[in-house]
Amino acid sequence: MTATQIPHTAPGSPTPVSAALADLLFPGQLGATHQRWRDFFSSAAFRFQEGLTHRERVALSYDRLRLVNGAVAAPQALAGDPVDLTALHEWAGVVDPGMATIASIHYNLFFGSLADHDPAGRDLGEYVRADRIGTFLCTEAAHGNDAANMETTATYDRAAREFVLHTPHAGARKFMPNTGPAGGAKGAVVAARLIVDGTDHGVLLFLTPLSDGDGSPLPGVEVSPLPQTVSSPVDHCATTFHHVRLPFSALLQGDHGRLTPDGEFTSGFGSPRRRFLQSIGRVTMGKLCMSAHSLGVMRHALDVAMRYAHTRVTSGMTNGQRVPLISHRGHHTALLDATATAYAATLLQRSVVRQWGRATGEEREAYERLTAISKAWITWRARAVMTECRERCGAQGLVQENGIALQLASVEGAITAEGDNKVIMEKAGGEMLLGGIDLKPESEIPPAHRELTDPQFLQDLLADIERISHGRAKARLRQPAASPLARWNATVTPAVALADAHVHRLAAECLLTAADQAPSGVPADLLHGLHSLFTLRRIAAHSGDLLARGRLTADHVESLPDAVDAVLGLLEPHALTLTHAFGGSRTLLRTHPMLHA
Repeated sequence: MTATQIPHTAPGSPTPVSAALADLLFPGQLGATHQRWRDFFSSAAFRFQEGLTHRERVALSYDRLRLVNGAVAAPQALAGDPVDLTALHEWAGVVDPGMATIASIHYNLFFGSLADHDPAGRDLGEYVRADRIGTFLCTEAAHGNDAANMETTATYDRAAREFVLHTPHAGARKFMPNTGPAGGAKGAVVAARLIVDGTDHGVLLFLTPLSDGDGSPLPGVEVSPLPQTVSSPVDHCATTFHHVRLPFSALLQGDHGRLTPDGEFTSGFGSPRRRFLQSIGRVTMGKLCMSAHSLGVMRHALDVAMRYAHTRVTSGMTNGQRVPLISHRGHHTALLDATATAYAATLLQRSVVRQWGRATGEEREAYERLTAISKAWITWRARAVMTECRERCGAQGLVQENGIALQLASVEGAITAEGDNKVIMEKAGGEMLLGGIDLKPESEIPPAHRELTDPQFLQDLLADIERISHGRAKARLRQPAASPLARWNATVTPAVALADAHVHRLAAECLLTAADQAPSGVPADLLHGLHSLFTLRRIAAHSGDLLARGRLTADHVESLPDAVDAVLGLLEPHALTLTHAFGGSRTLLRTHPMLHA
C-alpha cells in the first residue's frame, strides 16, 4: 500500500502508522519516560484555571511544583539524568509554563549546580522535600550575556571563616530570578566574585538562604518585584545583598576552584573566565531544557491546530458546499510545513541529548556548541510554528484555555533564557570559522544527473549551503578593516548563517535517518515526504546561491515549486496521522474548548 492509499484519519483516532512514527520520536525506554510524565501532567491538578490573577497563577505554579516534587524520587538524580530531565520539560510547559520555568530552575540550575560541585556535607533535606525552593542568581541588571564581568562580590573573612556577600551598586543587582514571596521559603545558588585578601579569583557559586517560611527576605536580602512580563507567569525580581554573611560551606567548590579555611585558593584553570564557565556549567543543560520545553509546547500547539483544521468547516468552491479547513491548500500548507519542522526539531533534540550524555574531555566543547545552536534553532522554530498555529486557529487560538497562546508567550522566555539566541549563534559562528566545524565535501556527481526526489541530493544541497556560508564568512574575515570590531561586523552575518546552515543540515539528517529506519511502506513514505518538504523549503530559499555556484541547474530551480506541491499533495491526507504520533494526552486535549465547540 502506498501512502496515498491510506484513508483519512478521524481526529481522535490514532492509527498503527502513527504508533510506528511515535516509536521513532519516543524510542524504547525514552518512550516509557515520556509516557510517565505525560500521564502525570494529564491529571486534574494541572488543568487550566480560568480567571486567575498573575499573583494567583504564580502561587498555583509553586503548589504544582510541590506536586512534581512528590513524583521525583531524588532531585539530584533527576538533575543528573538528561533524558528524564528534558522529558519532564517537554510535558510540563504544555500545562503550566510558569511551573515549568520554576521547575527548570529548581531541578536543573539549583540542584544541578549543587550536584556538579563537591558535596561539602551539606544538609539539603529542606530543598529535597521542597520545604524550601531553590533558585539560581547569575544575571545582573548591567551584565547579561557578559555575565563573566558581573560585580556581586563574596569577600572572605579569614578570621570569622565566613563570606560577605554584597551588591556594590544597582547595576549589580541580580536580575529576573524568581525570588519573590510566592512559594514560601527559598534559597539560591548565587554567582559572585570570590575576593580573598583583596585578590579577585573570579566568579564562583555560593549557596545562600534568601527567605523564611512566609517568603519574607532574610536580613540583608532585598527583593524588589519586577514589572510583569508577557512570558511565563513567574515572580521575577531584582535581588540585592547588603553584606550578607555566609558560612564557609556556602562556597561550591570543585577542580575549577578550591579555598582552604586559611584562605589559600587553588584552581585547575588558569583563566578566571574558564572558572566561571565551569561554575555555571548547568547553563548548558539548561539549553537542552529550554529546547525540550519549546518542543513540547510546539508539538501540542500543532496537534491542537491540526485537529481543529479537521473539525472546523468552511465554504468549499461550490454553492452550499462545506469542507474542513484542512481541505484548502492555503490552510494545510502552513500546518504541514510546521509538522516537518516539528519532526526534524524533535529528532535533532533526541540526537543532541544522546551526544551530550556521552560527551567527555575534549569533545565537551564541540557538544556544548552543538547544544547551544540547537537550542537557538529549536526555540526560534517553535515560535514560528506556534505563531502559525495560533493564526490558523483564528480567534480560538487567542483563548488561553485552548493551549496555544499562553505557551507561545513562554517560548519568548526560552529564546532569551540560558543565553540569548542571537548571541549564541554569533559566538558559534565565530568558533566555526576558527576550525570548530568539519564541512561535508562537495558531491562529485554532476547536478544535471540528479533529481529533487533523491533525498541524498537534497542533503548534499544543504551541505552546499553550509559551505557557501563558510566561504563567504571566511572571505569577509580576511578583508582589511579599520578595527577588529569593523572586521567582525563585516563577518558576523555570514557567520550566523553558517551556524544556522549547520544545525539545519543536522536536523534534516536526523529526519532522513529516522525515515530510513522506519518500517517500510507508509511510515517510511511519510517520513521521507516530511524530509523532502523540510529540505526543499530550505533549498528554495537559497536557490540563487546554489544556482550561481553550479550546485543546482536552471531546470531544478524551475521545478522546485512543483516538487513542493507534489509533497504537500502526498502528505495532506495523512496530516492527522503525523500529529497523532506526537502522543498528546487525550485527557488534556478534551479540556480545550475549541476542539469540542
